[in-house]
Amino acid sequence: MPSPFDQSAYQVRLEWGAEGLARLAPADVVVVVDVLRFSSTMADAVAAGTEVALQDAVTWSTNGAAVVKAAESSGAVVLIGGIRNAAATARAVMTLQERRADRTSVTVIAAGERASDGGLRFAVEDQLGAGAVVAALTERGIDHSAPEAAVAAESFHSLRRALRHLLSASGSGRELVDGVVSTARMAEAGIHPATTAEAAELDAVDAVPVLRDGAFVRFA
Repeated sequence: MPSPFDQSAYQVRLEWGAEGLARLAPADVVVVVDVLRFSSTMADAVAAGTEVALQDAVTWSTNGAAVVKAAESSGAVVLIGGIRNAAATARAVMTLQERRADRTSVTVIAAGERASDGGLRFAVEDQLGAGAVVAALTERGIDHSAPEAAVAAESFHSLRRALRHLLSASGSGRELVDGVVSTARMAEAGIHPATTAEAAELDAVDAVPVLRDGAFVRFA
């Protein structure tokens, strides 16, 4: 029997973390949103022509990479989206739908953060990033959205003028400013970690990371 929480009646779905992904019905495409820093940094990396192995990404992004690994095992096409590349992500989904010549289901997963006790913590930056992706999908006619996705999109629409402030003032943003999260491993790999201000720049990058053969490359 379908679960009341699987959102299977909708084309565009939204949940939180790998746990949320497991609650949803299988989808053709999974968009992973981890705005600080995974989604934003990865979009910049593939835009620059860098290929990033998933096993390397795991060392500096446990949340986003964990969701990617869960999505990979589902057999879906896995994209990385966020505020920085929302429009490009929606175009990629539309391209996939056109190639399939069939209605394409899309799951947007806001990665969230891990609390000190290991539990999943709501992250405002991922709510806004997921909303930006859903809003961009809606603009392209992929708009049969679950209530969870619609609420995220509306929160993005209402707050888009304050993205930079909201991200920097959020708990995750303050954590980055305070230097709690190390960027040494990214630097060692030659990857520039996106700043909080860069992560808040709407559609600054026209590139979408897609997972292929265990590595992130630019969707084409």
